[in-house]
Amino acid sequence: MKQRILFVCLGNICRSPAAEGILRSLAERSGMAGEIEVDSAGTYGGHAGDLPDARMHRAAARRGYELTHRARRLRESDFEAFDMIVVMDDMNYEAAHRMAPSRSEAAKIFRMVEFCPSFPDRSYVPDPYYEGHEGFELVLDMLEEGCRNILERCRDEAQKSSPKLMQ
Repeated sequence: MKQRILFVCLGNICRSPAAEGILRSLAERSGMAGEIEVDSAGTYGGHAGDLPDARMHRAAARRGYELTHRARRLRESDFEAFDMIVVMDDMNYEAAHRMAPSRSEAAKIFRMVEFCPSFPDRSYVPDPYYEGHEGFELVLDMLEEGCRNILERCRDEAQKSSPKLMQ
């Protein structure tokens, strides 16, 4: 069964489209592309239709990731459509919780830092929009680790539901 993951940040032009591109790339390289559906959204709709921020696009491209997502706003229907909703910071966590149609749907919301144990001093993935080059690099470091761990979680879930398929 395909696992569906949605990444969420504020404007859907930096962190969440980068996470989407990273997880998609990791899934393809690991042979799990057919097992995972990934998308991204923002809690703010002011960038709807925009491509990722050019600085994030360049930083991700240097690491081999292609970011082609067009920004969109988080919708209530996303809670039914996705198995995991992974948010980048507490503001987006609270916004997503307010939008969740039920407690069971809200239980699908995770903080990205939950998947980033190498960054114990970080309680959220910082928004690099107002930062320099180093801010984008830090965010990509965090997202790469988080996405590797999310992919591992998906692999574990797939093995539990279909042990024969993953051998």
